[in-house]
Amino acid sequence: MIRLDTGAVREIALLAAHCDDLAIGLGGTLLTLADTVPGLRVRALVLTGAGTERAVEEKQALAAFCPGAEVDLRILDIPDGYAPAHWERAKRAVAQLRRDGDPDLVFAPQRGDAHQDHRLLAELAPTEFRDQLVLGYEILKWETDTPQPSIFHPLPEGCAERKAELLLEHYPSQRDRDWFDAQSFLGLTRLRGVQCRARHAEAFLLDKAIITFGGQ
Repeated sequence: MIRLDTGAVREIALLAAHCDDLAIGLGGTLLTLADTVPGLRVRALVLTGAGTERAVEEKQALAAFCPGAEVDLRILDIPDGYAPAHWERAKRAVAQLRRDGDPDLVFAPQRGDAHQDHRLLAELAPTEFRDQLVLGYEILKWETDTPQPSIFHPLPEGCAERKAELLLEHYPSQRDRDWFDAQSFLGLTRLRGVQCRARHAEAFLLDKAIITFGGQ
């Protein structure tokens, strides 16, 4: 098993279609990065939810998942489910996020996601972040689009449980969904942990990476 050292990460960019996508997809990874990278810079873009209770939830949640980090969160008011119809606006927002920072690592939805809003961001991410490592995260939901990931992040002890606690605490608007509970979140992280010989893990997909063996 190959291990990737991300010790050089100082700034990350996060792309999400909806409030709670980031916390569901990589909440444990955000907690870990915030804990291990002093002064971590987080630049995040969410396409939907501006002006609603969901935006308030997202702001408070991201602060909780990235304690001590410098967080720049931008939330747009593109209608949920109609992001492809607002392609130009989404494209401009992703481009602006890229211009305003210099991330070492980018997280975006994975390309095989069944939700059209998620797929749009998965397609836009590599068109703007051409020189960064882009990892596609998975979003637990009712569709049968669970991917076959290629990158695994074993979570520190207690991190998966903390992720589940924060999700339930900061997204009360989602508690009526039959899948939005600690058992679901811990079930997925436990499965990914089994697949990388850890107790719990989060998993990602990778389209392209550059490897150098002592050269340029």
